Amino acid sequence: MTKTALLTLYGRAWCHLCEDMRAALEPMLAEFGAQLAVIDVDSDPLLEARYTELVPVLVCDGVELCHYHLDEAAVRAALAAHASRVAAAS
Repeated sequence: MTKTALLTLYGRAWCHLCEDMRAALEPMLAEFGAQLAVIDVDSDPLLEARYTELVPVLVCDGVELCHYHLDEAAVRAALAAHASRVAAAS
């Protein structure tokens, strides 16, 4: 398990909701020392088919946390859970 939580944001380059979610995540990324991977679903036909109109979709540890708009409570809970697992493994 990595010490740093990795969030994955599936979105589109031209999507204003994707840009909004990414901007809203910045303070939490800094607070928790987490990293964000941004993946353009239009670059992969399988991802495009999977997420179609759901973007943006935010995932942590394989679990979908939210789509369309940031669910701050869900993201905070996922990042806290990740930190707890890392602390328990140390």
